[in-house]
Amino acid sequence: MCGSDGGAASGVECTGEGGAADGGAVGRGRTDPGRRRDAYRGRAGPGRWRDAGFVTAEAAVVLPTLVLFTMALLWILMAASAQIQCVDAARAGARAMARQDPPGTAVAAARQAAPPGTRVAVRRDGDLVRVEVVAPAPGPRVLGLGVRLRAEAVALAEDTVGAGRQGDAAAGPDVPGVDS
Repeated sequence: MCGSDGGAASGVECTGEGGAADGGAVGRGRTDPGRRRDAYRGRAGPGRWRDAGFVTAEAAVVLPTLVLFTMALLWILMAASAQIQCVDAARAGARAMARQDPPGTAVAAARQAAPPGTRVAVRRDGDLVRVEVVAPAPGPRVLGLGVRLRAEAVALAEDTVGAGRQGDAAAGPDVPGVDS
């Protein structure tokens, strides 16, 4: 058995597994530094670890992919938020038109709630008022992702509500079970 001095004091040569002659453990559990370097260089024996550079290569591929994925998610969230703003703007414009506000006031109300760069169209079709809001989606237009967001709201004009019952208004409300 070899001691911590490698067998020099006892006159016995330390060989075999774990001995100093074959690069095994020497002294207090230390290993041969040359053998460790060989493992990192990929020249270790069969069954040894040889992929020291693969982690760097995988990180070089994965990190840009994660960055692009995160940017795509942010773009989708921004587009969804702008779509919700378009819907709110169309509703605000339709409410203003239904109250018989001037068209300029309805357009201003819609533009106030809409995202920047919005086009607002207001029209009346019989008893209905229609407000259409079209806006560009925020984000990169250079990559061909210039998506147009659109929302339309329809409301019944207040001047037409109850217009068919003008003659009935003098007779009083129709409440079942009550004699007039």
